[in-house]
Amino acid sequence: MSRSTLPFRRRPSLACAALSSALLLSGCGASVDSGDGKDEAASARKTTVQRCGEKVEYTTPKRAVAYEGGSADKLFSLGLTDRVHGYVMPPANPPVSESPWAEEYKKVKKLSDDLLNKEIVVDAKSDFVVAGWNSGFSDQRGITPEILDRLGVQSFMHTESCYNYPKYPEKKAPFDGLYADLDRLGQIFGVEKRADRVVGDLRDRVRAVEAKADKTQDLPVFLYDSGTDKPFTAGSQVPPNDIIKSAGARNIFAGLDERWTEVSWEAVAKAEPEVIMILDYGDQPAGKKIDFLKKSPHTKHLPAVEKNQFFILDYNEGISGPRNIDGLESFATYLQKVKR
Repeated sequence: MSRSTLPFRRRPSLACAALSSALLLSGCGASVDSGDGKDEAASARKTTVQRCGEKVEYTTPKRAVAYEGGSADKLFSLGLTDRVHGYVMPPANPPVSESPWAEEYKKVKKLSDDLLNKEIVVDAKSDFVVAGWNSGFSDQRGITPEILDRLGVQSFMHTESCYNYPKYPEKKAPFDGLYADLDRLGQIFGVEKRADRVVGDLRDRVRAVEAKADKTQDLPVFLYDSGTDKPFTAGSQVPPNDIIKSAGARNIFAGLDERWTEVSWEAVAKAEPEVIMILDYGDQPAGKKIDFLKKSPHTKHLPAVEKNQFFILDYNEGISGPRNIDGLESFATYLQKVKR
């Protein structure tokens, strides 16, 4: 997926103090602790954890590199800031100052504002890299888990991205993939109890939204990522699909067993979306996308456009990470005001 004051909804940045109690325990620079009083990360240990569909033996990392906000957020939410050497943040990502973990970002190095590559990892003397398949890791750019294995650098892939990993694929619903990542990272770093608390809190928040959702409306929603000749959108294998579904609406392309994928404007028009969810990122801001949709002959007569029903989903709420649940809560609130 290509990445980087509106009169529409925009979620304000959150401070650590505004996080739920479980995330307060697990983020905001907390020391690495399994929850039983032992500082297990202080000494290396080995554990076997799944990396997509492959079982891999990991040694407790000391110099992790995170690619994009979703990776860094997962590590910070588990209180692992002192184990993160640095992060790579391409222009698609919104400023880290908008993150709930903005203070944690200040404590680690920004290694690059470009795409992840092998040279960045080697120069950082990293022993662990967190990224997604076909986003951070890429055959074309010569940085894959297999290549890093040969260099003695451990790696971990977002479970959500394992759907089309050619070596050892694994398929989970996007929210389930988020929970699995936090559980697995908890095992790798020896903070299992902390991971349990964080995952438990996220699950509770999702259940609370689902309990209030009006699923009788079958409200059709179109996720617009980018594209003018053909739109780029979300299939069933990425977080926006679960956000839309858990809030009680319907992703018009939920039937596509894909991650981020290209469709036709004719298919969008046929589905008659009542809401358009705009993915907002640095190099393609939401305002320009909305202007295009209002002017394009393909979209200007869609129900969502005529009713001015646009919901802006922050980039880091749309890629796999704890902020997915922030996006869910905001979208559920937005749906309460939608004209039917």
